Amino acid sequence: MPVEKWSENVAVVRLSDHPTLAEDLEALDQMTANGRKLDAVIDFSGVKFLNSSNLAKLLKLRRQMAASESRLVLCGTTTQVWGAFLVTNLDKMFQFSDDVPTALATLQLKPADPGKR
Repeated sequence: MPVEKWSENVAVVRLSDHPTLAEDLEALDQMTANGRKLDAVIDFSGVKFLNSSNLAKLLKLRRQMAASESRLVLCGTTTQVWGAFLVTNLDKMFQFSDDVPTALATLQLKPADPGKR
């Protein structure tokens, strides 16, 4: 299952390459659409590239989660995926971590600090 309920208020999304990537992001979008506070970790370790549509979905999800004061941490970015964030300057818009355990610890320890990797 790509979206794992880690706890009552935390979800972990393990993405894989297109076309399921968009479906996985949509599932998280639906979980947070009602304004419910749900922090999330998105694991990109199974993703080789991002297209503009995927980046747009991530931005929409970030905006929606920020409105409900939820936190979003991206992790496991490969060199190609990290490059997409750098080229589009979106590396400053999201909070990054190395892996899922570190991202979960980040959610527990301190407030969001976008752009840190």
